[in-house]
Amino acid sequence: MEPEHRAVLRKFRVQLSDQLLVSDTIVPFLYQEGVLTEAQVEQVEGQLTNRQKNLKLLDLLPNRGPRAFGAFLEALRDFSWIRDRLQLELQNSAGTGPPGPNLAGTGASGPNLRVPSDRELSRLAQRLGAEWEPVLLDLGLSAETVYRCRSDHSLNTGAAVLEGLVLWRRAGGRRATLGRLLRSLEAADLHPSVLEEAVLG
Repeated sequence: MEPEHRAVLRKFRVQLSDQLLVSDTIVPFLYQEGVLTEAQVEQVEGQLTNRQKNLKLLDLLPNRGPRAFGAFLEALRDFSWIRDRLQLELQNSAGTGPPGPNLAGTGASGPNLRVPSDRELSRLAQRLGAEWEPVLLDLGLSAETVYRCRSDHSLNTGAAVLEGLVLWRRAGGRRATLGRLLRSLEAADLHPSVLEEAVLG
């Protein structure tokens, strides 16, 4: 788990421990996704109170690898207000410093510093699955904007994603590059080939 993800969980530890019901969907989902082992599920479920279960889960998550935070956010689908708050905090903390040093060298073949075309964004929008919301949030769109994209195109996910990507490119200008897109895809545990297919057609 990235240091900024650990920091967000630490900052909201009290709220999370008071508000979550981890036994219903969160722990089963994390087990299904391979984030928690069977023994760890038993450790969480073995706690006497709901608050103790939450705290045990929050103790385990930071050491469960790079996918743990993203899977945890996905598991919060029944607690969307908490998920949005965590994502907003992450977005705000990411926006306080300069962009990371690996912006142009993240491994995609081709010119990472180029701004993607309408056609490339459209292709990418059709290839993104359930991970599209974390990708747009990582790109810097607000939770409110992502929600608006989703509600404006409730019957067409591809159109919702495309609207979000176009808004990101418009706001970012020259900084809205393929390299930046790649970083956000990788943050959502998506393979770089998703972007390469969109670019190469």
